[in-house]
Amino acid sequence: MDSFWSVLFSTDFAFSVLRVTTPILLAALGALISNKAGIVNIGMEGTMLVGALTGVIVSAYTGSAWLGLLGAVMSGITLSAILAYFTLKIKTHIILGGIAINMFASGGTVFILYLVSGDKGTSTSLQSKVLPNLHIPLIQDIPVLGPILSGHNVLTYISLLAVAGVYYMLKRTPLGLQIRSVGENPQAAQSVGISVAKIQFIALLLSGFFASLGGAFMSMGYLSLFTRDMTAGRGWIAIAAEALGGGSTIGTFVASLIFGATNAMANALQILKIPSELISTFPYVATVVGLLVYAIIESKRKKRKKGI
Repeated sequence: MDSFWSVLFSTDFAFSVLRVTTPILLAALGALISNKAGIVNIGMEGTMLVGALTGVIVSAYTGSAWLGLLGAVMSGITLSAILAYFTLKIKTHIILGGIAINMFASGGTVFILYLVSGDKGTSTSLQSKVLPNLHIPLIQDIPVLGPILSGHNVLTYISLLAVAGVYYMLKRTPLGLQIRSVGENPQAAQSVGISVAKIQFIALLLSGFFASLGGAFMSMGYLSLFTRDMTAGRGWIAIAAEALGGGSTIGTFVASLIFGATNAMANALQILKIPSELISTFPYVATVVGLLVYAIIESKRKKRKKGI
């Protein structure tokens, strides 16, 4: 037990929290943008999975990790564009569309992986590339803080910068104002000349962009290969993080950190002689507890509004 606490209060554990939080945070920011536009994208899991596989395949065939990242992003945007078309143009129910995306991604990635590598489980036969880690000058030499903040994958730093970027976009730009107005009152937005369908389409594309970045991190940063269903529910956890964050950028960031910490703690628990099957449920139990807390808080807030 002493060794567990020493791990928990170490710089390595804090480093791993930021590392594990990265894909959750990126996908949660995508979920936040689409939700702000009044359209719930539950296809985050599938979009992340497709982005993860595409990044590996493109980087393997081009020999460039950056082209692999570009391919992952384009695949995520394309998948979200398809979802947007069926949802906004053909009027398919957004929940059913998201479920279809997730089911397609789960089976489709295995099929495509088999076609290009001859393996249905992993992409070990593909010589895929990995995105670089960055060591920050000056900061890396600071005791305690340096080992925590320096040496992360480039996508981890992009995710942190994206928090500020999304906050600024939603609060300070015309597009952000339109996204929020469409989500809060689409009729009023339409009455002043804003195309609700266009703004929601853009929001879904941005959602796919961030989700695919999270997927690319899984296969080109967190690991150096693609494995079947490797996102392992992180898309759903991201949706839960956005909900727990109360629809705010900072709240989503904090909630993502909490879920990232639970994942890192599950990894730390492996030093104890606890069955791995029990440890693997830890992040999902934390997700359920988080949503329960969010539901209680929302219920109390609505009661205060009604004066109950």
